[in-house]
Amino acid sequence: MSLLPGLILIEPRVFTDERGYFFESWSKAKYDELLGPVEFIQDNESKSVKGTLRGLHYQREPFAQAKLVRVIEGSVFDVAVDIRPGSATYGQWAGLELSGENKRQLYIPKGFAHGFLVLSDTAIFSYKVDAPWNKDSEAAIRWDDPTIGIEWPMAVGEMILSEKDRVAPLL
Repeated sequence: MSLLPGLILIEPRVFTDERGYFFESWSKAKYDELLGPVEFIQDNESKSVKGTLRGLHYQREPFAQAKLVRVIEGSVFDVAVDIRPGSATYGQWAGLELSGENKRQLYIPKGFAHGFLVLSDTAIFSYKVDAPWNKDSEAAIRWDDPTIGIEWPMAVGEMILSEKDRVAPLL
C-alpha cells in the first residue's frame, strides 16, 4: 500500500489473549515521536450504517485541521486527498481499510480532504483534531470527482450520502 507524503499509517502493538485485547490508542510522547508535535484539542466519534459515505471534508485556513483517525468497531474504506497548493501529489488520493479488527490509525495532516465509506453493517469511527470545527471554514469536495478518480469499493447504488456531500463542488 502506498501513502502520499504527509500521511502516516500507525499500526499499534496490540496485546491479545482469551479475555480480549489491549493497546495504547494514544500516547502524547510516542505520537510526538511519530508525527512531530501535534496538539489535538478534540475527539469526535460517529456511528454509521453500511454504505454511508462521509466526505470528502476539510476546513480552510485558519481553521485547517490535522486528524488522527481510527475505527473502533466495524470496517471502513478511508480516503485522503492531497489538496495542498503546489504539492507534487496535488489531487491524488490514498485509500486503505481501517477496522476495529486491524486497529490501524491514519494521521492526516492539514492540506488533505478526508472521507470514508462504511463497509461493515455499522462502523464506529473516531478521530482526534488539532483545531476546532468552524462553520465558515468548512468545505467539501465531491466524492466522485472524475479528476481525482477515487476507486470506492462499493457500487454507487449502495452508497448513502448526505445532500451536502452529494452536491459538493469538484476540486
